[in-house]
Amino acid sequence: MFGFSDETYIDVASGNGGAGCVSFHREKFVPKGGPDGGDGGRGGDVVFVVKENLRTLGHLKMVRTYRAENGRNGQGDRCFGRDGQDVEIPVPPGTVLKDPDTGEIIKDLTGLDRYVFLKGGKGGQGNWHFRTATRQTPRFAQPGEKGVECRVGVELLVIADIGFVGFPNAGKSSLLNLLTNARSKVAGYPFTTKIPQLGAMRYDNQDIILADIPGIIEGASEGAGMGFKFLRHISRTKGLAFLIDLSDENYLDSYSILTNELHSYAPELLKKPQVIIASKYDEDNAEERYEKLQEQFGDTPVHKLSIYMDETVEDVKHAFIKMVADSGIKEVNDNGGFTTKVDNDAYYRDEE
Repeated sequence: MFGFSDETYIDVASGNGGAGCVSFHREKFVPKGGPDGGDGGRGGDVVFVVKENLRTLGHLKMVRTYRAENGRNGQGDRCFGRDGQDVEIPVPPGTVLKDPDTGEIIKDLTGLDRYVFLKGGKGGQGNWHFRTATRQTPRFAQPGEKGVECRVGVELLVIADIGFVGFPNAGKSSLLNLLTNARSKVAGYPFTTKIPQLGAMRYDNQDIILADIPGIIEGASEGAGMGFKFLRHISRTKGLAFLIDLSDENYLDSYSILTNELHSYAPELLKKPQVIIASKYDEDNAEERYEKLQEQFGDTPVHKLSIYMDETVEDVKHAFIKMVADSGIKEVNDNGGFTTKVDNDAYYRDEE
């Protein structure tokens, strides 16, 4: 988990505009050259740039303050001041900007490459602009506009087509590794997956993104285990794949417990298309348990899965393809609060 972060807050500030210049032309044989003060430069913007190669927000916890450059002041001979340089903040796809106090969404960066969050201040006009027939020697100029400074919450929601939901050790990581190029950790103990894992399943010249969410346990919506921290990552998936472990003695109750936790966290999640998968079909008594599980769901198909049986893997793969192709439900807009504790008294030294 070192370096992984899906929620943080930063201080950002756009640059101040440069001041206009008060100057008068001085040249031999031109005793009254008149005003020639130039304009100040524009302050730099604060820009969020979406980078496809980023997967976490860990780099934003290393540097908390981002300030754009101030515009330069104008000079004589109608020389304009240089514009301040923008500050670019790299973020991964799926990033959402929020108010750190209320959790209100300011901007969803999904589908964007760049987003100007704060505009820099305008530069002031030099005294050359204020000359008139009756005021030929203006001895004043405009100051530059101040930039904007604020604190903003940054949250990452993993973007995937299908999210895996299940108890710890239900076989989610094994399925992800089998269908994609992911290399999620697999072991014989619970909570081997501690952070969300993504993989791309190739099909007909397109990629179907699969997400392995850390195992959910009963009470996860209230903060038990690790489920609460990562439940929000399935809010953007087009569908959910419920993995029910046939080797678990409580396999008949697994689906109801999982759906109750999702309903407690966000009822809209249960409106998404679903695929029910009975994992570990190669275990003892799995066939008998699978038949009972199928009876419980009635007409809803339950796909059996063993990573050692190719025919079951192909059946699950085609179920995922059909779900994505048939999915017409819009993504859920997560308006939940910002959970990171914000220290409003914290002060971060400028990078300069």
